[in-house]
Amino acid sequence: MAPRPNWKGYLKLSLVSCPILLYPAASSSERVAFRQVNRKTGNRLKQQLVDAETGEVVDSENKGRGFEIGRNQFVLVEDEELENIQIESTRTIEIDSFVPRTSIDERYLDAPYYIMPDGRVGVDAFAVIREAMRGKGMAALGRVVLARREHPIVLEPFKKGVLATTLRYPYEVRNDADYFEDIPDVQLSEQMLQLAEHIVDTKSAEFDPSKFEDRYQSALVELLKQKQAGLPKKSEAPALAPPRVINLMDALRASIGAETGKKPAASTRARDAAKRMAER
Repeated sequence: MAPRPNWKGYLKLSLVSCPILLYPAASSSERVAFRQVNRKTGNRLKQQLVDAETGEVVDSENKGRGFEIGRNQFVLVEDEELENIQIESTRTIEIDSFVPRTSIDERYLDAPYYIMPDGRVGVDAFAVIREAMRGKGMAALGRVVLARREHPIVLEPFKKGVLATTLRYPYEVRNDADYFEDIPDVQLSEQMLQLAEHIVDTKSAEFDPSKFEDRYQSALVELLKQKQAGLPKKSEAPALAPPRVINLMDALRASIGAETGKKPAASTRARDAAKRMAER
């Protein structure tokens, strides 16, 4: 049974609308989480608000919000002032436009949600909007108010429902030029590129997230089981460091050999070195 939706409203396309339910499509609640505890008593710890300058404990009624404009200088903002500028929730996701799904920059994708019709009344309208997008290979752009804040959102058909993903604003996405522009251009040899492409071909597969293993999570669960059972912790063999790459062409040939189970042919440089050693 699906959990309770965290948003109820309407999906609207021009004059067509239908009641919908929105559910988070991802969750981190299954991860192992820890609490802060007192080592001496084993009791949970409570956090207190302390004035950074005086060191005095601050009561909750004196807690406020401030925007830092200088060292220890803040502009105070009251809750009432924030409430006055909050976007009123219309409880409607109104589709503004349609774009090719492939045209959406992946960096802007934020949090995924599932959308389904709310009751039997709106199923036909929901299906019409979903199948129209599927038939045209398009995704819909709209806006939704979640947690009192408006988010741009993209909607696309997903099996029998709709997958909605909130989008980041441009100011939240960093400029790639700040990171990539200093990477030098290189001239690759055709042979080297062919070897790398061959490795890509041998490792090609279908995307299957069921094969993903959170090894850290598994190790945490095993550790907690051992501690609960009072068993000594198992010592794991240290991971071996990958061998240092001496020659890129040799490494590519070795990679192909490892995939095929055959000993890779020596490079010209390696053969020349072996010949010189034999002549000595």
